[in-house]
Amino acid sequence: MKPPHATDGYTEDALVEQPAIQLFDELGWETGNLYKEWASDSSTEGRETDHDVILVRRLRSALGKLNPTLPASAFDQAIEELTRDRSKMIPVNANQEIYKLLKEGIEVEVSEEHGNVATETVSLIDWQQPENNDFYLASQFWVHGDVYNRRCDLVGFVNGIPLLFIELKA
Repeated sequence: MKPPHATDGYTEDALVEQPAIQLFDELGWETGNLYKEWASDSSTEGRETDHDVILVRRLRSALGKLNPTLPASAFDQAIEELTRDRSKMIPVNANQEIYKLLKEGIEVEVSEEHGNVATETVSLIDWQQPENNDFYLASQFWVHGDVYNRRCDLVGFVNGIPLLFIELKA
């Protein structure tokens, strides 16, 4: 048996990360540790690759709750628009575009009963009644970029969309 060390229990995880997770849990967020998300050949959160940062399975479920009168094809269009690669855009323009989608929703085309096409708006977040949204806090979330691999301490997802990033230090 290893003798206790003076710094046992004085780790970033014990002093900062776990209390932060507990606080989010108390606020009603679902929490999960994704350190081993890719332990098998697939993601436990349904990500297609570890480059993806949107939890599409959670997003699709939330879209169904927030937009119950729209067909699945509307959600497909909305997800495609939200996840479109904006890496070649000027960052401020990309941020403004995403902000507008989050705030105002995404316009999609939906086929009507008599063959006409209607424009509908898919809401991504219920800003009026926050309790209608899905809040998920992931700890140890791996993201693989083109150059670097990163493990984020805490990422907060609202309806599968990462809106909160917390990097903790002891």
